[in-house]
Order: sequence, then C-alpha cells, then structure tokens
Amino acid sequence: MSGDPTRALLIGKRTGPGARDRSRLFPDGQDRLLHADLHNHTQFSDGAGWAEDAYASMRAAGLDVAAVTDHAYGICEPAKTIDDAGWQKLGAIADAADAPGEFVAIRGFEWSSPSLGHMNVWGSSTWTEPLPLTADGVPAQLAIGDPGPPDDPAAMAEFYEWLRADPDRRGKGGGLDGLIGFNHPGREVGRFGIFRYDRELAERMVAFEMFNRDEDYLFERVDTGEVSPLVECLDKGWRVGLTGVTDEHGSHWGFPEGLGRTGLWTRGRSRQAVREAMLRRRMFATRERGLLVDGAANGQAMGSQLAIDRGDVDIVVHFDGGADWVGHPLRLQVLRTGRPLPTVVSEMDFTVSETGLVSLTVRLDREAGDWVVVRVSDPARPADRRAAPFADYRSAGRTVAYLSPFFLVPAPR
Repeated sequence: MSGDPTRALLIGKRTGPGARDRSRLFPDGQDRLLHADLHNHTQFSDGAGWAEDAYASMRAAGLDVAAVTDHAYGICEPAKTIDDAGWQKLGAIADAADAPGEFVAIRGFEWSSPSLGHMNVWGSSTWTEPLPLTADGVPAQLAIGDPGPPDDPAAMAEFYEWLRADPDRRGKGGGLDGLIGFNHPGREVGRFGIFRYDRELAERMVAFEMFNRDEDYLFERVDTGEVSPLVECLDKGWRVGLTGVTDEHGSHWGFPEGLGRTGLWTRGRSRQAVREAMLRRRMFATRERGLLVDGAANGQAMGSQLAIDRGDVDIVVHFDGGADWVGHPLRLQVLRTGRPLPTVVSEMDFTVSETGLVSLTVRLDREAGDWVVVRVSDPARPADRRAAPFADYRSAGRTVAYLSPFFLVPAPR
C-alpha cells in the first residue's frame, strides 16, 4: 500500500442541510449533485413499456435526470428500431415530462450497429441509423471492396459524418447539436472502429459507460486477451466522462437496485445545465443509489485538465453514501494506462469518515500517459470474475465508483 490512511482521513462535521448534494472539495462553487440515468428504452424500439411511464417512473424513483434513448437499428432490425414518427412523439413526451428546476427529461437515441457497437446521442433535433449490413456484418456500401481491418477509417465514417453535419441539412439532417457517448463499450467486436478518433467530435464525445446494468466494463473481454476498452478509448485521445446506466428494457425504470447510475455535478436543474455539466465531464459512475462522489487533483476537478509534466499530485476524494457508509472500509486506486488493464500506480485503504474526505499523493510523469482515473472499491465484496488473474484488482474487490479522468497537459513554460 502507498499513502498513510491515518493521515489521509480528514475529520470534520457535515455542513448542515443540503450537504448531500454539495462537494466539500469546492464549497464555494455552484455545482450541485444530480442523480441521473442516461440510457433507457421503451416501446419506441425494443423496450417493454411506454415513454410516458418511463419518465414518470424514474422521477418517482428519485432520479433528477432521466433520458430515453431508444435504439436506431434501421433496416437491419426493423422490429427493434425507432422511426421518424416515434422520434417526434418521444420529443413531445420528453418535453411534457421536463420540469425545469425540478426534473430533467431528455430525449436521445442509441445508434446501434451489431458489429461496431452502440452509441448514445443526447439532445439532437434529428436522428440517424447505421448503414445496412450484409450477412457477414460488413456495411453494405463497403462490401464491394475490401472493408479493411475493424479500425479502418471507413468503418465509422458514415456516422461520424452525420455527427458533424448541421441538423438542418436537407435529407439526412445531422447531429451537430447532440452530445455523444460510448455504450457498453467493447462488447461488440468492432469496438467503434477500435475507438476511431475524430478531432472534430472530441468536445462532444462526453461519455463512456463504465457500468451498464450490473456489468463493469473496465474488464470487458480482458479475460480473452483483449485490452480494457477504457484503456483503448483514452489512449486514442478521447476525453470522456465516466457514467453508469441501467439500460432498462423492461418497465421498472429507476427502481432496480445494483444497476448503473451517474452522478452529475451541475449548476442547475435544466437541460442546459445538464448539457454543460456533461461537456465539463463533471460526472462519476456508480451502482450505488444516492452516492455522492467528487474528486480533485491539485485543486482541479475530475473531468478537467491538469497541467503537469512530472511531479507530486495531491488527489482528494469526497465520498458520502449517508450514515450507513460511515465506518465502512474501502480502497482508493489511482489508474493509468496499461495492458490489458490500467496500471494501478497508487492505492490505499481507508475508512469512510463523517466528512467523507480522503486524500493521497501520487507522483506522475506525463510521458507515461496523459490520463488518470480514480477508482473506489470494496475489498469485502467479490471482485469481478474477470479480475481473477490480476492481483491489484482481485484484492481490491468490487468497484463502488469510477471518477471521471484527469487529463494531463503540458505545464505552462
């Protein structure tokens, strides 16, 4: 273990009413914690219930932000896809459910390629579907030639082109007004063209699902020799925030325990405030209901840039799950790039205190990688089965939360 747990725990008292939605790391800031589920389905695609009920159910379950993101499979799965009429109806239903200042209802869609993967688009005024596929899973318009390896630029070109286009474009529209995220990343063999990077989309590519339903996607396919999708994504240059979602296809939106959730640090309860928080990557992923997590590195908030070439970095985490968590032993890990899983460069055990504050100091060198992720785990609960060959992860137990990355940039000269 690195770090001194007794020194790292900062003891104090709660700050009174509203403390459960405020970060002790930035007490003078405007950010307040909202609990969100950004990925759900209804009968507009392959879900079991109605969109009206989905928003009402998530609000009743105590969520502050709820998105319905029905599948856009297109002609390859005509029985499972949203269509133009459904898209318009979903927009009207989301508008009716949205209550600024109280509850945020968002319309989106899930671009769904059986071979390349699924991606959410939130807040766009239009939608699109994947290219039709041949029986071999190759985009039909590429089948006349050699489609190349799965990271061939052509693999994601059509969708990326749509995402860059103006929504008022005649015919196909465009997704220039939408935010984008990688869903259950790494599950499909094409892995988004091996996370094909596009500089023009970098600002709006805001999310990466660490938890989908009860699955932890840090470990996706590492047991078969593949690299963790988180490593592939961040090493390609994407600067994504980390989310958890339920991906509900039934009719129990918001209520099942133990499924993914997102914490959003926003400056209001509105669609615009949620969008702005997502653009700042001010979010964390968890499977725990009502959890508060925030993080800072040398005073910079999780999801932001940290200017450093090399040197010591003070990482502080605020963890508050309510009275039931006080006294619970957990582990803090600092992750950097590695193969097949991120390298654990520092870790420490701690006990959740009344303040929920814990800190450690880690030495970083930007030449060893330009991102850092903080993970909170529970060693008393079994680790993901795919963690078995990896001692650092096996001993750390079950993931409780992932904080959005810190992105290392050159220090000013």
